[in-house]
Amino acid sequence: MFRLVVVVVGLCFTSAADRTEPAGGSWFVAAVYEHSVVLNPEPRTPLSRPAALRHMHDNLRVFEQQAALAAQQGAQILVFPEDGLQGFNFSRSSISGYLETIPDPQQESWNPCTEPGKYNNTEVLQSLSCMARRYNLYLVANMADLQLCPKTEPSSCPSDGRWQFNTNVVFRSDGLLVARYHKHNLYFEEAFDKPPRPEITTFDTPFAGTFGLITCFDILFQEPTLTLLEKGVRQIIFPTAWMNQLPLLDTIQFQKAFSSGANVTLLAANIRSDRLIMTGSGIYTPTSATYHHAQRGDPEEGRLLVARVPVLDPLWMEHRVLTEEEKAVAWGQSTSSAASGYCHEENCFDAPPPETASSVLPSSTTTFISSMMYDPFTFVLLNETEGKVRVCNGTFCCRLQYRRLAPGGSKELYSLGAFAGMHTVNGRYALQVCALVRCAGLEVTSCGQEVEEAESKLDFLLEGRFGTRYVYPSVLVNRLVLEQPQHLETAADGRVTMKHSKMTAGLVTACLYGRMYHLDQE
Repeated sequence: MFRLVVVVVGLCFTSAADRTEPAGGSWFVAAVYEHSVVLNPEPRTPLSRPAALRHMHDNLRVFEQQAALAAQQGAQILVFPEDGLQGFNFSRSSISGYLETIPDPQQESWNPCTEPGKYNNTEVLQSLSCMARRYNLYLVANMADLQLCPKTEPSSCPSDGRWQFNTNVVFRSDGLLVARYHKHNLYFEEAFDKPPRPEITTFDTPFAGTFGLITCFDILFQEPTLTLLEKGVRQIIFPTAWMNQLPLLDTIQFQKAFSSGANVTLLAANIRSDRLIMTGSGIYTPTSATYHHAQRGDPEEGRLLVARVPVLDPLWMEHRVLTEEEKAVAWGQSTSSAASGYCHEENCFDAPPPETASSVLPSSTTTFISSMMYDPFTFVLLNETEGKVRVCNGTFCCRLQYRRLAPGGSKELYSLGAFAGMHTVNGRYALQVCALVRCAGLEVTSCGQEVEEAESKLDFLLEGRFGTRYVYPSVLVNRLVLEQPQHLETAADGRVTMKHSKMTAGLVTACLYGRMYHLDQE
């Protein structure tokens, strides 16, 4: 069931053997594992420590198998998902048997595998440490941490005198604990506390330089994610238990959008659960992606991804003389269409230069309001086979030039939506979004609803003028497959332009997702 599968979905990649050869120079080999977690059937009922360990060992056995398979493929770093050891839906009291106190590696040096007797009740830390040591790779896992409150911070301490944190741990290839990160932005996690202050956590490796740590919901917020980016961290580790939210925040859609928009490598490991709509993991660079997204009806099983990845750490790169290809990958550019690592085989050729959107004039089509992702988007329909439309939400406007290549008999409805404001459902954060979406039906009220399949291909140029430089672009097509936009451009005045043509499948969503981090507290 838990077998090695190297998945490349619709991408112009070299062969699996080429991508997983031992890394050297400015490349390394990364692995992420999407885990079908063995769950506690009654997470609200407290377990004894021995019973909780027996449960976690069921998941650790799977981790052990995947670590062995990743090592066989030359992986130097392996990432497991959030909640992968114990699952979810615990209360503060019922998770107690799963907690271990994780020492701060910034304060002391500890190798749990070689020094198991140093701390009591650290069996999981010891297992993970020995796993990293046994397979000679850096290992990232997520677990539950217990920390007693220091007397210096009584005001932020919970009433029971201890903090319980959702925690990423990182082990060096010899088993040394080298990083600990407490998740800052919790998502309905009753068992855990928010740390009293944001933690900006990084660790260094001998093969790729510096990596930063975030967890799941963190990716949408200023702390710690934006702070890591502004500090120049360009390689991000992302354990997650992400529930897919179409049409704008499907897992692989936003993982790739973040990698492209932030110009970083993202190693993303998700949970696999049909009941919770969780799937979607990948290894992303600004110009390439190796990813997996389960389809409806697929077996509910784990999936290991392994890929050869360019080093993006600037301090690492400044000590080497890079080739032109390496420079292009490092700075989020491609020397040709094929070099992007994304285009389909039959379309790997240079496209004509994009027409600028400055000349795109608005049509007189009537706009309407419809809810998308719980936000009131202003939409305009695409009523013609080709044309130019403009839609505004307040003073924020989106422009689209398009040509529709619908198959015979297709009656799919498409619309262009704009939203600028504060998202307030299941999280509060400021947005500016331009989104071209396939509507779920033929009524305008269906625009903005979830859609997974589409037949109509479009050539398009989508543009908006954003009040932030953090704009995350995505193109998602039929049955949740990613495509790389042929052209992305950001102007000094905040105008972001995305051009794409020669689609391989029908368009589900094309999106420019702007995060107005500086307005989150207003």
